[in-house]
Amino acid sequence: TASFSPNALQAPIVPGSGEYLLNVSLGTPPVDILAIADTGSDLIWTQCKPCDDCFKQDLPLFDTKSSSTYRDLSCNSNACQSLQGTSCDGSSCQYLVQYGDQSSSSGNLALETLTLGSTTGKPVAVPKTVFGCGHDNGGAFNEKTTGIIGLGGGQVSLISQLSMSINGKFSYCLVPLTSTSSNDSSTINFGANAVVSGHGAVSTPYVSKDTATFYYLTLKAISVGTKRIENGDSSALPAEGNIIIDSGTTLTLLPSDFYSKVESAVSDAIDASPIDDPSGQLSLCYEATSNLKVPIITMHFSGADVTLKPVNTFVLVSEGVVCFTFIANDQIAIYGNLSQMNFLIGYDTVQNTVSFKPTDC
Repeated sequence: TASFSPNALQAPIVPGSGEYLLNVSLGTPPVDILAIADTGSDLIWTQCKPCDDCFKQDLPLFDTKSSSTYRDLSCNSNACQSLQGTSCDGSSCQYLVQYGDQSSSSGNLALETLTLGSTTGKPVAVPKTVFGCGHDNGGAFNEKTTGIIGLGGGQVSLISQLSMSINGKFSYCLVPLTSTSSNDSSTINFGANAVVSGHGAVSTPYVSKDTATFYYLTLKAISVGTKRIENGDSSALPAEGNIIIDSGTTLTLLPSDFYSKVESAVSDAIDASPIDDPSGQLSLCYEATSNLKVPIITMHFSGADVTLKPVNTFVLVSEGVVCFTFIANDQIAIYGNLSQMNFLIGYDTVQNTVSFKPTDC
């Protein structure tokens, strides 16, 4: 379509509780949805009427009957064949997606017009976007959100569906979740506007493994202050592509042997006595006093040193308690969204790189 100006696509991205929400519209006429921006999954889905079993949401449920452009996908459609977890109900394609935190969504796989913002301020319609119309959804969702927008590398993700028109490029800047002003938001950009360059920008290659979804970075070492802890002797982490960058996960997860070395270096560098996390989720916590000094932590990715500020590495978990935002996990290593705040982060799925630039989002 002539009016489709690929370089100018963008959408607002707002902090939720532990996640970031993208504001886009769906259907004709367009209806607002607010879905989790997730580079760790592919499918775009939102809760739909009628709801067999749904989580509570503030926005109205998407009503397919009110949209003139909604179409169910058939079982033999490409999207239905390529997406894992689909099944057939009569002739229509049913999907089921499950996430690492046990959340899930199921319903009809369908086509719909997705509307994004643009740099000119004029909305841009992207017709025939594959999405999931969720009739049975549950898990760790709060009422601000309506679903998930998959930004992964797989076939049905928003990025892959826009791929030609955006040259495989997108970038986002996450304002701190702790941001006191409720109307703080930033933007996700697509195409030419998503190039991350200039002073302070660093770039690291990513690899896709058995699944095209994930962006695996290679984390070589972590420095705590001037102490460098190599990520080499750990059997749990292969040399190349050993940590997933995931905007949909809050914390940063490292294999336990590597994590324990990092944690002890952090606690050695802090002149205070650790206390327990009241919620029991985080491992290293302190009383939040004005004279608590925490070390600078540098993530040494392949070809890119990313230096984290205290806003990335310590979070206020309750009145008067701050905790380290990294935890041990031997199933999977993840670079979560707290570590990504206040960086302009650009993904180039043609060159297979992720770039970081310290930015006040």
